[in-house]
Amino acid sequence: MSSDNKRSVLLQLARDSIAEVLEAKNTIDKAALIKEHPLLKQSVEATVNLYIDTELRGSSKSSNVAYSLLQEIIINAKRAAFEDVNFSPITTSEYLYCEIEVILQTPDGAISEKDPAILK
Repeated sequence: MSSDNKRSVLLQLARDSIAEVLEAKNTIDKAALIKEHPLLKQSVEATVNLYIDTELRGSSKSSNVAYSLLQEIIINAKRAAFEDVNFSPITTSEYLYCEIEVILQTPDGAISEKDPAILK
């Protein structure tokens, strides 16, 4: 994935993680991602938030910083979409209309990026 792509590696990973559950198939090539982006092996605390029409629709924050960033994004994206006790599991149509936010807690402070909805 080149840096000029519209969607960052982390946002694409979060989106793909949710799509894997909705499509009931594994599509993420973790080994290839780590080879291409070695930083994904580092341990970084991450939060994934989902929004529909700017309203929070699901959220999950790291619970185990022993995981790699790759694992954190996958786990938190799936938890935010399907296991947040404050919301029902996300549907395919909601997924297409949801914004995804990834927040990383780094030594320099929080880094946040958002991916717009697939459909508006």
